[in-house]
Amino acid sequence: MLTPFHLAYHVTDLDDARAFYGGLLGCTEGRSTETWVDFDFFGHQLSLHLGEPFANAPTGKVGDHMVPMPHLGLVLPYDDWRALADRLEAAETDWVLAPSVRFEGQPGEQWTMFFRDPAGNPIEIKGFRDLSGVFAG
Repeated sequence: MLTPFHLAYHVTDLDDARAFYGGLLGCTEGRSTETWVDFDFFGHQLSLHLGEPFANAPTGKVGDHMVPMPHLGLVLPYDDWRALADRLEAAETDWVLAPSVRFEGQPGEQWTMFFRDPAGNPIEIKGFRDLSGVFAG
């Protein structure tokens, strides 16, 4: 049984975070104070606190691309992933890695996209038509 994770990290502006996570990504806002806000991040608890975002660098190799490490990641069923990718494309997202498919026709076939929140925190969202392929070898 999967259980929700909790992750807390810094953002530079709570209004920008609300617009991005709540408005664009569609996450429901939970508790908040003047210095932090919680979101239901696709079934997980994401706590965004005012402060200096964590350092990251393009040191992770994904296919032929270098992506920011560390980064927050999420796995969605393909239809949900596609709907989110379409929303982000309509919002003219500045992609780290535009929506694309990896391992096509192989075990673990997946769609992926990398982007940043307004504070520069990197996010990867993967989509699977068959969620049993998430841990395919």
